[in-house]
Amino acid sequence: MKRRPTARKNGRMNAQYHLPAIVEQDEDGVFIVSVPTLTGCRSYGHTLDEAMRNIAEAAALCLEDETPQPGGTFVGIRDLEITV
Repeated sequence: MKRRPTARKNGRMNAQYHLPAIVEQDEDGVFIVSVPTLTGCRSYGHTLDEAMRNIAEAAALCLEDETPQPGGTFVGIRDLEITV
């Protein structure tokens, strides 16, 4: 998570965050997005763009109440195939 201060028009300082987001698609084609560094921060959308707009709004609301948990650097997602 990276945080960079920015100035608002009214002179108050604002903060810009770069948060990791995990995107999944369920069996109905709905995109489900979560921000693991913010407790319980999840949203969804019927398109990827809609899901990303919704998670941005949800994350902004979560940031009003908490500071993101420190986390590692996002590396990527891999598909793991296991036979049991």
